[in-house]
Amino acid sequence: MKNIILALLVAFSFIGCSSKSDEQTANATPKLVVGKSLSDLKLNDQNEKPRTISKETKIVFFSFSKPTGHACNDFLESKPANFLQEHNALYVADVSAAPSLIKKMFILPDLKDLKFPILLINDDKLSAEFSKGMDKEKIVVVTLDNGTIVKIQNVADTKALAAIFNQK
Repeated sequence: MKNIILALLVAFSFIGCSSKSDEQTANATPKLVVGKSLSDLKLNDQNEKPRTISKETKIVFFSFSKPTGHACNDFLESKPANFLQEHNALYVADVSAAPSLIKKMFILPDLKDLKFPILLINDDKLSAEFSKGMDKEKIVVVTLDNGTIVKIQNVADTKALAAIFNQK
């Protein structure tokens, strides 16, 4: 019986994993490019509320991996609830790689408990477009002017992320 349960857990962990994501990444048109506009970005937050980028948004930072996601969450947990709003910033987390069962049972319920909004990339195609050319093991910080990307930085940790916010 234990072997059957173990086999099912292993099988479920591979559901949703396929070579399609590699193909999608190769064929994706990158969205994070200096000079491109992010004004048309529309993503739901962890509470399924649609969010967009306003003209006032100055910083959008992305996490494309579990370690950077945890680092960003810890960083924001240590700040006041209105930190992102006060800094005209948005946080985007890519959760598309997680199997849907894990997302529904663990990831999304945990994110709903957080005091700050997280825009979620929950689609492989969209993930490929935003992550193409980016260092997925770093926090990607995009600086905007009127919705247009003027600078892209890959930062290694939350100290570097904090330094960017301290410059503003």
